[in-house]
Amino acid sequence: MKLSNVAVLAGVLLNAVVLSSWAAGMPAPGQAGIATTRIAGQDIPVVAGGLYERYHSNPPLSVIAAEAPDIDLSWFEGLHKTKVDMGFESYSPNFYYRNSRVTAVFTADLDRLKQLMPAEVLEQVQPLQVWPGRGLVALTAYAYEYCDNDSYNEIALSIVTNKPGKSNLGPISLVGQSMSKDFWGYVLKLPVNTELARVRGVVGYNLPKWLTGINLRETDKSVVFEILDSQTGKVDVTLETDKLGDLSSEVDLITNSFTNIGHSGELNYGYAISRQMRHASSTSEDTVKLTLGDGSLSTYIKSLDLGEMMKYEYVPEFQSALYAPAPLASMPDGD
Repeated sequence: MKLSNVAVLAGVLLNAVVLSSWAAGMPAPGQAGIATTRIAGQDIPVVAGGLYERYHSNPPLSVIAAEAPDIDLSWFEGLHKTKVDMGFESYSPNFYYRNSRVTAVFTADLDRLKQLMPAEVLEQVQPLQVWPGRGLVALTAYAYEYCDNDSYNEIALSIVTNKPGKSNLGPISLVGQSMSKDFWGYVLKLPVNTELARVRGVVGYNLPKWLTGINLRETDKSVVFEILDSQTGKVDVTLETDKLGDLSSEVDLITNSFTNIGHSGELNYGYAISRQMRHASSTSEDTVKLTLGDGSLSTYIKSLDLGEMMKYEYVPEFQSALYAPAPLASMPDGD
């Protein structure tokens, strides 16, 4: 694959509200089932009676155990939440109790990737060059079925980079990250399908999140994510991936970290630790089908000049803990 007038503004805002309610499987504002919470001075629609309305990112594990007795909570019992100020009061880490994801890693034009990273970030991390003129991007589709933020879907498009403070040795760095299970990147795009997830991500992490519909459906053989264009409401990007056999049940702990610029212009980093409970991978290009349309996200992806699909990861069951961002200067040398 080689890839403003008031009326208009009102239409865009209305479209966003409709997409949010429809994509999250929730009734429209004003109907039963929706409550309002306040984050950073904004009124945000949330699920009435959901985890977030009741506990604001700090539900007791006993509540999770009672509501979802089939979930193994042993890993979370060893993690400690602290109250933090991340543009609003919250708790870190944020817990994701039952989730799935698929990830496809493609080669992309190295110069284009560098153009998309702020100069301040490039001084600390750079795209990994896997061969002359080619870097890597990871396209990940998440289904967060049960978490502190209720449930939502998310699509992450990220540049694979070296770790801050470490040399960029291209393939050698990539192998090193794979062996240590400690992956680093710069997030380019991060659409989500609930307003709660959008506001928390933008205000708390200064991440490039926006609200749009993200459909998920499954067949016996595949997982299909459809990302709608936020302006037209039409399907723009479709990621269809195989359900791989020979799933490993060996628990893996994976760290995914990112470097970015905070709201005050400071360099930050953030990370999530994931406990992968069922997982498999493949290097066969036949396992992934990416279909691009004419919307804004497709146009953006096309500009990356995607090439060979290097790796596909199918993770139908994982748990995760997402930590609040911190200044990059505070990152321990040993991390």
